[in-house]
Amino acid sequence: MDGNGRWAARHGKARHAGHRAGVRAARSITKACVEVGTDVLTLFAFSSENWRRPIDEVNSLMRLFVEVLQREIDEIHERGIQFRFIGAREQLPEILRKRISAAEVRTANNDQMTLVLAVAYGGRWDLVQAARRVAAKVRAGELEPGEIDEGVIGRHLSLTGLPAPDLLIRTGGERRISNFLLWDIAYTELYFTDALWPDFNPGELENALAFFRSRQRRFGRTSDQLEAVGD
Repeated sequence: MDGNGRWAARHGKARHAGHRAGVRAARSITKACVEVGTDVLTLFAFSSENWRRPIDEVNSLMRLFVEVLQREIDEIHERGIQFRFIGAREQLPEILRKRISAAEVRTANNDQMTLVLAVAYGGRWDLVQAARRVAAKVRAGELEPGEIDEGVIGRHLSLTGLPAPDLLIRTGGERRISNFLLWDIAYTELYFTDALWPDFNPGELENALAFFRSRQRRFGRTSDQLEAVGD
């Protein structure tokens, strides 16, 4: 969700106003995704690298995350959405960790959609923590090195139990992945838009979905093979 700061500058506002506008966009897109039948929506809200931002902005974002979880969790629960967090939880303020845990527990049995919030998350961090967990099992004698395969690695990543993403949307005009879900998006369709995140609305989402519907997803096979299967 890129472009909050530039949106604020464009409108003559402080950066925190851009982040609040981004929250409104997140609320709107979450609702739209439920309505179109999305199974899983992952929002990349704060990366491992974002800790390098000015401390005042980081603190403001942490307070905003706490505020949003407290304010939005009732509606999230009422819509039947299951909330899930991915990221380095231990790096977050204690009050935010408590809000996250409470939201996860409260919505654990919901099945309308899974909403994943990525905070203090990075794809490389995800791979490192997965490798450490696997190594610990090998050391404990619970796993043989020869048994390590893609399935084993995948079960130790943050999105374990969830399907690989079908579509990744990057707003704000940048054309890069920026360390997001590096393992999981191996066959994900990538959609880049110049729209800044606060301006990304359900109409923009439909444009992204139309792009996705136009793609032929071959997963290593040929078009002829897919057409034969379709017939």
